[in-house]
Parts: sequence; structure tokens; C-alpha cells
Amino acid sequence: MNEINESSVAGMDDHQPEKFNLKHFLIEAATYIILALVLTSVVNLFTARVRVLNVSMQPTLHQGELLLVSKMAYLNTQPRTGEIIIFHASTSPGENFIKRVIGTPGDKVLVRGGQVYVNDIQLNEDYIASPPAYTGEWEVPGDSLFVMGDNRNSSSDSHSWGFVPMEDVIGKVLLVYWPITEITLLTNPGSVTAAP
Repeated sequence: MNEINESSVAGMDDHQPEKFNLKHFLIEAATYIILALVLTSVVNLFTARVRVLNVSMQPTLHQGELLLVSKMAYLNTQPRTGEIIIFHASTSPGENFIKRVIGTPGDKVLVRGGQVYVNDIQLNEDYIASPPAYTGEWEVPGDSLFVMGDNRNSSSDSHSWGFVPMEDVIGKVLLVYWPITEITLLTNPGSVTAAP
């Protein structure tokens, strides 16, 4: 019995809690903070997070939603019709706009009778709030884009102020990530197709 008690006591002595070491704590905390800053910098290099501030992209995007944007999406490819992009607004220096790509370099965009045509092909656009109540015809110059808001009649876009230079494009919107109930992937422009 004495042997069991002695070994039990010896075992308790072996597992004494370590004394709080302030220096060790500060080094460990600094390591985690530096790691977090490095990871944040890397994430910010490749992505941006933006908040929707107006109604020009309703019903697809709503005020207050937070979006994840890929800054690297167009390093080796060009934007495609139907993709949603963020770009520097030439009409409002210091601001960024969110719009949908409708025309790419060389495209002919026609809005007539509430329909949008690209190179004489009508687009099926099930995402718009209502058909455009305006008309116009544009030919997209090289290295530029023609963009429109999904809320066509409440959107300041290419139909009113012109084309977006490719150099002003920040990136491609990938998803809505807040609020959680509205999480939506926005990477597939498949709903923008030519009518049969």
C-alpha cells in the first residue's frame, strides 16, 4: 500500500502546472499577431471585400451585402459577358462601381424595345429588375467594356456615361458572403445567353 501511495504522490509531482511566464506569453502572442498580419496581407493581395451601397444591381445584389472580389481573375483572361465586376468610376473619382459586363472589346450593343442585343443576338436576362426603358446603340472600343446595372432603369452605367477602360477594372465579383442567409456564388454568367 505504501508503494502505491508513493508512486501516486510522485506522479502528482511530475504533473505540476507550469508557472505563468510573461516573456513566453508575449513572444507567442507576437508570433500569432505577425502571422495574422501576413495572412491578411496575402489575402488582400488577391482579393477585396466590398459593400453594396446602392440599388443599381437589384435584384441580384442588395444594399448592405458584402462581396468577395477576385483581383487576379483577369490577369490572363478578359471579362466575359454576364460577369459582375468592380471598377474605378471615371465619373466619380475615388469611388468604385459594381456592374454587369454586357459588351466586350469589338462588340456591338443595341438596346431597343426593352431588349438588349450583343452582335445582333438578343440576350436572355432573367436577372434584371425590369426591361430597359431607353434605347441606344454602342460599339465597344478595344480595351474597354460596356457595363449595365441589373436594375436597368435606376442604374448609372455605360448607357449614360460610356465605356469602362480595362485598366480601371479592379476584379470579378465571386460571391455574396454577408448576410449569411444570402450567401450566393456569382461566378457563372450562364444566365446571360443568346436567345434561340
